[in-house]
Amino acid sequence: METEQTEHGALETWTPQEVAEALSDRRIVLVDVRTPQEYVHDRIPGALLFPMQEFDASCLPDGGKPLVFHCGSGKRSELVAKKVMAATGGPVAHMGGGMAGWKDSGQRYITTDPATGAPKETGG
Repeated sequence: METEQTEHGALETWTPQEVAEALSDRRIVLVDVRTPQEYVHDRIPGALLFPMQEFDASCLPDGGKPLVFHCGSGKRSELVAKKVMAATGGPVAHMGGGMAGWKDSGQRYITTDPATGAPKETGG
């Protein structure tokens, strides 16, 4: 995990492996900020969809678990994480490398089978 100091606090960048472990242990809430179309194509089991274009930090879940944001490459999730820090002052994190990094690291995800249109699990 890397930490960057911003004007609103510390922004953590987690690796896909760190996110997978924390998600498996139910220690975090993973928030996907991609579009619904991207989410339908492939998604991380257990991640909540909250698209960046509709994002409102006041509507985030407040269950006491750290929030970790992810997107396709890590750029949008970093922007959203910084917006949340500015709005709440609380520590947040995002996953570096995004969904591409998740796949490259061999983590489990759900995709759409082009032959049938049905969801299928892959990776892991």
